[in-house]
Amino acid sequence: MYPEYPNIDLEETGRHVQSVIRRAGYSVREVQEYLHLSCPQPIYRWFRGQILPSLNHVYALSRLLHVHMEDLLVAKNEKLQECIIDSMQENQSRRILLYCHAMCDAA
Repeated sequence: MYPEYPNIDLEETGRHVQSVIRRAGYSVREVQEYLHLSCPQPIYRWFRGQILPSLNHVYALSRLLHVHMEDLLVAKNEKLQECIIDSMQENQSRRILLYCHAMCDAA
């Protein structure tokens, strides 16, 4: 069984990107100039969660803001995904522990 397919939450990502840009002290105008955009509208659309920045823009923003690209994105159901990952890791740890016990008993 596979974990739920990960999706990006447009609205939360937009709010997060806006927050990261503001905390870094950049204005929309400065980001627009850095990304060589002819107008600021795409940036405002990102902030409102209407669209996502292109992969090139996410990469450029990550460099400007000194964060990993993935740290600019917010997944839908992120808490659910974290629980699934934790559960999978816990099951894997149990199997490894049982294997080690079996190996020790066999020796």
